[in-house]
Amino acid sequence: MAEFRVRVSTGEAFGAGTWDKMSVIIVGTEGETLPLPLDHFGKEFSAGADTKLAPQEEDFKVTCPQDVGRVLLLRVHKAPPTLLRPFWPLASDAWFCRWVQLTPPRGAPLRFPCYQWLEDQGSLVLREGTAKISREDRHPTLQQQRQEELQARRETYSWKTYIPGWPRCLNEETIKNLDLNIKYSLAKNITFYLRGSSMLAHLKLKGLLDRKGLWKSLEEMRSVFNFWKTPAVEYVFEHWQEDAFFAYQFLNGLNPVLIRRCRHLPKNFPVTDAMVAPVLGPGTSLQAELEKGSLFLVDYGILSGIRTNVINRRPQFSAAPMTLLYQRPGCGPLLPLAIQLSQTPGPDSPIFLPSDDKWDWLLAKTWVRNAEFSIHEALTHLLQVHLVTEVFTLATLRQLPHCHPLFKLLIPHTRYTLHINTLARELLIAPGKVVDRSTGLGIEGFSELIQRYMEQLNYSVLCLPEDIRARGVEDIPGYYYRDDGMQIWGAVECFVSEMIGIYYLSDESVRDDSELQAWVWEIFSEGFLGRESSGVPSSLGTREALIQYVTMVIFTCSAKHSAVGTGQFDFSAWMPNLPPTMQLPPPTSKGQASPERFIATLPPVNATCDVIVALWALSKEPGDRRSLGTYPEEHFTEAAPCWSIAAFQSRLAQISRDIQERNQDLELPYTYLDPPIIENSVSI
Repeated sequence: MAEFRVRVSTGEAFGAGTWDKMSVIIVGTEGETLPLPLDHFGKEFSAGADTKLAPQEEDFKVTCPQDVGRVLLLRVHKAPPTLLRPFWPLASDAWFCRWVQLTPPRGAPLRFPCYQWLEDQGSLVLREGTAKISREDRHPTLQQQRQEELQARRETYSWKTYIPGWPRCLNEETIKNLDLNIKYSLAKNITFYLRGSSMLAHLKLKGLLDRKGLWKSLEEMRSVFNFWKTPAVEYVFEHWQEDAFFAYQFLNGLNPVLIRRCRHLPKNFPVTDAMVAPVLGPGTSLQAELEKGSLFLVDYGILSGIRTNVINRRPQFSAAPMTLLYQRPGCGPLLPLAIQLSQTPGPDSPIFLPSDDKWDWLLAKTWVRNAEFSIHEALTHLLQVHLVTEVFTLATLRQLPHCHPLFKLLIPHTRYTLHINTLARELLIAPGKVVDRSTGLGIEGFSELIQRYMEQLNYSVLCLPEDIRARGVEDIPGYYYRDDGMQIWGAVECFVSEMIGIYYLSDESVRDDSELQAWVWEIFSEGFLGRESSGVPSSLGTREALIQYVTMVIFTCSAKHSAVGTGQFDFSAWMPNLPPTMQLPPPTSKGQASPERFIATLPPVNATCDVIVALWALSKEPGDRRSLGTYPEEHFTEAAPCWSIAAFQSRLAQISRDIQERNQDLELPYTYLDPPIIENSVSI
């Protein structure tokens, strides 16, 4: 007879505890026990929040009648109490298990990480917490457990095509059908809906959500949204017409990933020296500045010919502009030099200049900002962050078992991603929903844009250091997205390098890990649709390649999403700064613009309010958040990875101090890549 001590940790979330009864089966090299009840008098397995403790731990003693040898697995079984079984499933409830610790009669305690919900009557199979790649599992029972776990996950999480040409996604229609392990917590869910409904109710009571006409004036627009102002929103309102702020947003605004150095003017953008002389000043020329590397280009050519939407029975319009910018010598501000609103120069496509009439120039800049909205929301935010990270998440769940070191490393960076993306397919990008009823491209235009971009999406775009080099923006001053992003990338890369070094001792060990290779292949085939021209790896052959790949995954799930998502309301609340649609066609000559025409071009009242409510709800984490590097779920139990996690957290803390010190001297602090602001995962 051998006595084991069992300690069970229940999560602290509301509803994590259970009235159901638990038992464990200890599986060893020499056999397994019968179910061993975990039972005290009264209620066990209370949630930490239920008992005002976080989390709750309980101790049990179980007696094993035979020697099972070295412990391999624990099977944890949950069933309703005997008296309630006739009423099951009405009386069933869920339980969140953090971990189980087993102390044998002789030897050190064994920690079995879990961090999963167990619903209804069912079982969990847990392994001791040491991370192992597949070839390290010599025992047939452990090999079988890996295979059975992955098979069950593949049945739970399957792929579907939502729209042809898009990355594939989770095969679920509604969040109601989601497995509890990927759903929002109750607290997060309530906060999310309260946040959105508060603004929705305010605008509904004012009759603005149903008002299909034009805004009466910019002043009316200002008064409506004055209630939700933030320091950043205030700054945007005060400076949105200024050329320096217009250019600043290409560096540190909502979509800081398009600007690139211009060494040769595009043939279809015939800017002349005379046009730009007032900004460049005497003693220089376009050619001289091109050679110096002081000119930059933002080109929205991918929007050319894209289909547009109909809102309130009125056709909407889009443009495919090009913007030329000039970096003054020293640390002067970046400034716009010229804007062309189409890809085809000619008499009907004039080049607008800062020296033009005020309203001509402002309208041209506003057309650029509308293009920025479309590219940001469809490509930078939806595709490159949400859809791509859903692919990472699904492949991780389907191809990496719980004991795999990469699963343990990546699972915190997938938290709630499948929930928010399923919700987006319900409420944002479905026919008749926000994108379809209130943006200039609508869901058909969004779809076409994503399909076009998928044909040219390249791996280097996802890897920040390569992207910065490819765009030639290594040294442009005041580029805080680049500066902070490179620091975050470096910290993640160092962390990943340490973790990979612990578990992969050679390039051969990378090549021989069949689960890793299946994970990479599934991302390539399901997410990037098997396009070899994308440069996205379909397999990995070296530790160096694996480090870059995993760094890219973590950076995309966390920092990139924060950079392009957190500021949505800040930059969009003042709608003329980032209009979601345009109701009149782009001007074909100068001298057409006026205050009245400017207002008539902007989105109607109901579309403005519809989009801003959505961005208000999607810009801020609704509680239950975990900042980058915060890992309360202790999937790793060995000392070495825990030391690496602590070192990573220390690096992030120093980066945060540096960012906050710099921000003290900025008129508009750049906060979106401050580590405490960055969420570990795409969860909103």
